[in-house]
Amino acid sequence: QVQLVESGGGLVQPGGSLRLSCAASGTIFSIFRMGWYRQAPGKQRELVASITTGGIINSADSMKDRFTISRDNAKKMVYLQMNSLKPEDTAVYYCNAEGVVTPAGTSSGIWGQGTQVTVSS
Repeated sequence: QVQLVESGGGLVQPGGSLRLSCAASGTIFSIFRMGWYRQAPGKQRELVASITTGGIINSADSMKDRFTISRDNAKKMVYLQMNSLKPEDTAVYYCNAEGVVTPAGTSSGIWGQGTQVTVSS
């Protein structure tokens, strides 16, 4: 089965930077879109950014100037570079994949387990 595993979260000072990674595993031919969502305590899960195989990026306006998404199709990985972090960025960050092509067909809505990002002084 397809799995997504996030890494790179942790505790960082306000104004600091963090780079998140997400690795897809399993027999996968291609993934149309990979992205990042986040969920703070008591809040709804929200889109941070996503990127297609063609490099089309969709991202939240409030984070566009500070966060950058990228992917490595050969490695089946997606990254999120987060700069100028603020306390309000504190959340669990989840990796997502849509249009995952496997021998069994195409799947969507695959989620990782999440990685905690805490921004605090």
